[in-house]
Amino acid sequence: MKYLIVVPDGAGDEKIDALGGKTPLEAANMPFVDELASMGEVGMVKTIPPGVAPGSDAANLSVMGYDPSVYLTGRSPLEAASIGIDMSDTDVAFRTNVVTLSGTGAYEDLTVEDHSAGEITTEEADQLLQAVNEAFADDKIKFYTGVSYRHCMIVHNGSTDYELTPPHDILGQRVGDHLPKGEGSEFITDMMRKSYDILKDHPVNKGRIARGLNPANSIWIWGQGKKPQLSSFYDKYHITGTAISAVDLIKGIAICAGLNSVDVDGATGTIKTNYEGKAEAAIREFRDGKDFVYVHLEGPDECSHQGDMNGKITCLEDIDKKIMKPIVEALRADGEDFRVLEVPDHRTPIAIRTHSTPPVPFVIYDSTREQAKDTDRKFNERSGEKGSYFDSGYSLADHFFEKE
Repeated sequence: MKYLIVVPDGAGDEKIDALGGKTPLEAANMPFVDELASMGEVGMVKTIPPGVAPGSDAANLSVMGYDPSVYLTGRSPLEAASIGIDMSDTDVAFRTNVVTLSGTGAYEDLTVEDHSAGEITTEEADQLLQAVNEAFADDKIKFYTGVSYRHCMIVHNGSTDYELTPPHDILGQRVGDHLPKGEGSEFITDMMRKSYDILKDHPVNKGRIARGLNPANSIWIWGQGKKPQLSSFYDKYHITGTAISAVDLIKGIAICAGLNSVDVDGATGTIKTNYEGKAEAAIREFRDGKDFVYVHLEGPDECSHQGDMNGKITCLEDIDKKIMKPIVEALRADGEDFRVLEVPDHRTPIAIRTHSTPPVPFVIYDSTREQAKDTDRKFNERSGEKGSYFDSGYSLADHFFEKE
């Protein structure tokens, strides 16, 4: 049996008046997954445990079969694993975004305009991180380049006891209302404030402004945590697997769980990604003998954070046409028995432009146990609410992998 999980990040949403009371999943034309749903199982799953923030770290751990309340030590340590940082037990990793701040005056009075700095390229961001390292790196602190706007700071013998805010949660809000809090957090605030003076007139940003793009004029530090300790995915489910994602977080979860991680040229973590390359990589992994492939697409979440409803719908349609269809058709052509799960990791409603905790819809299709066709079963919230319900992502994973 082959197992495929496809995760359209942040695809879950709420009813939108501009869509006639439909959600983006309802409005999107996704004939392939809806055909699978009509012969499979639909339902809702609560991927975020009570008391846990609805981050992609907790949500993807949950979907992959791990209880976030047990295994989550913070987002950045998982990303650090993907970047190749060898953390000690006393190191603390911090997610470091390069962001766009707008306005004039004191740093505190600026506005958080864009958490992704216009989805800056990794090459441009690397130049900015070099400038940040030159200013702040010492025998205790070092910054590491990740992908696009997502980077990492390591503090040796550091603390996690700070209140730090994800920048995508405070778009359009005043910087000074969301600066780091907690004893000893002043060094983080100081670096963020000074980074603005360093980066605002950097040649990379002058070039971006000249091209009509958002400048990455400040770092924003959050998502702290210590070295993760995940149990082996193979020991849990007795299958081999691979994760395919442009996002360091997903790669890091895979690495820490003992799964393979495949890089795809042109995979960006945005709506403008190499869908075909990801599908080809998944097919290749199956044909090379892997039992399980986890394909993660960040595009719907990024569109939600930007308030781009039409972009989100387009992205969902592209995932159906360019990811789900070719991979499933290849499994069929190869004569494989297979199970498919498509599920968002969490909701990212367009209306609030950040993550939320309500359950998300899922569809499971089993090539060996097709259900009597029912075209009312579809991959969306309205249909899912009429189906089965799982109170955790890891219980859904156990169900999907048929773990008794």
